[in-house]
Amino acid sequence: MVFSSITFLIYFLPAFLALYYSVPKKFKNIVLLLSSVFFYSWGAPKFIFVILGTTFIDFHLVKWMAASTEKRKKTALLATSVGINLGLLLYFKYSNFFVENLNVVLELAGIQAIHWTKLILPIGISFYTFESITYTVDVFRGVHKPLQKFWNYQLYIILFPKLIAGPIVRYHDIADQIEDRTNSETLDNFLSGLYRFIIGLSKKVLIANSVGLIADHTIDGNPIHLSMPHAWIGILAYTFQIYFDFAGYSDMAIGICKMVGFKIPENFNSPYTSRSITEFWRRWHISLGKWMKNYLYIPLGGNRTDSKIKLYRNLWLVFIFSGLWHGASWGFILWGLYHGLFIVLERSFLSSFYQKIGRLPATVITFFIVTIGWVFFRIEDAQKVGVYLSRMFDFNHLEIPYLESNFWFFFVCAVVFSFFSFSKIGERMQLRFYNTTTSARGHVLMFALCMTLLFLCISSITSSNFNPFIYFRF
Repeated sequence: MVFSSITFLIYFLPAFLALYYSVPKKFKNIVLLLSSVFFYSWGAPKFIFVILGTTFIDFHLVKWMAASTEKRKKTALLATSVGINLGLLLYFKYSNFFVENLNVVLELAGIQAIHWTKLILPIGISFYTFESITYTVDVFRGVHKPLQKFWNYQLYIILFPKLIAGPIVRYHDIADQIEDRTNSETLDNFLSGLYRFIIGLSKKVLIANSVGLIADHTIDGNPIHLSMPHAWIGILAYTFQIYFDFAGYSDMAIGICKMVGFKIPENFNSPYTSRSITEFWRRWHISLGKWMKNYLYIPLGGNRTDSKIKLYRNLWLVFIFSGLWHGASWGFILWGLYHGLFIVLERSFLSSFYQKIGRLPATVITFFIVTIGWVFFRIEDAQKVGVYLSRMFDFNHLEIPYLESNFWFFFVCAVVFSFFSFSKIGERMQLRFYNTTTSARGHVLMFALCMTLLFLCISSITSSNFNPFIYFRF
């Protein structure tokens, strides 16, 4: 069940909210938990037992760890919990990739390939695995005490708004809210959460779907037949599709959580206005970047190294793992290496170069680098990546493809909204729009605008079969 489906919009969400606000305070978490189990079971009934089982094991391992006074025992329980979670992730997400590559090597050596039944990837496993690890590590580090009730821990992991595609919510950011949200369950928060949800839905349905249709049609075909403008249109359409698809989902998740009293972290902050790849990763998928920093980069040594070589190694390892986190293919690994390369170059000399040339040229260069990187991310076949990149710089074929005005309208909307906060005036307007408490008059205007957008979104969903969520496969 996706947030942009009729089933969710017309049936599940209204029924959930009605039930949630009709029960006494002591039953609200039960309603949330049962609704989350139902939500996940709808799309992955076979795997619900995997997530329920691992949460049960994790809860008790961490409880024993917190109660222990022996450092060796605490460390062993930490390693066990993290090992179970990473083991499941490796098994479900990477075993197919490992066997496929091993078979290539075996065939080259003249050895019979291994027979392997391909595994199906449980929905959202990359997200809830990282959240399970944050719980264990945060308790181990003494950042926050463990939850006393198993059902509260299970709710933290399986809370449906952020379960499938994030944001990745670190335990200490939400722990107190799980036990008490009384002061946050206000009408103003409910309405602002509703507005945020509908704005996110509009980003996904009206913009991401509209440009994504052309992106898929262009990129999924044989790139050898593309002209240079057509290749650029295809990858630029994907560049905006993935942003509005994922940022829209994050907005919807944040909005739903706000409607029931939770405050979860932001996940995007106008990433295409970045003046460097380093800044891009402070603005893109913020929750993943913070997770990688706190639970991988810093334990590796972070900036506290005795040589630049070790520093660059740490940075590159983080981005290789970031690529692998997104998916088990060489395309994602290349994408991680590509971003890691520019992070290292910025540490070496590029940052000072960007400062010298000014904000606008630096932003254009960064956007160009990011766009090229999406080719590796979107096309998993390395050979096809090479062909597509060659088409993008083939000045011998400059034929401009015919595309309908509907595409160009939403493409221009994508450009405008992606770079809206580039100017200081636009940035202030955006901050005011998202963070200012709305007056009574403002609520009337926002409600009217959002109801119009909701009507347009539902009309678009019912009239089209194209409604993917890119990050569901991660």
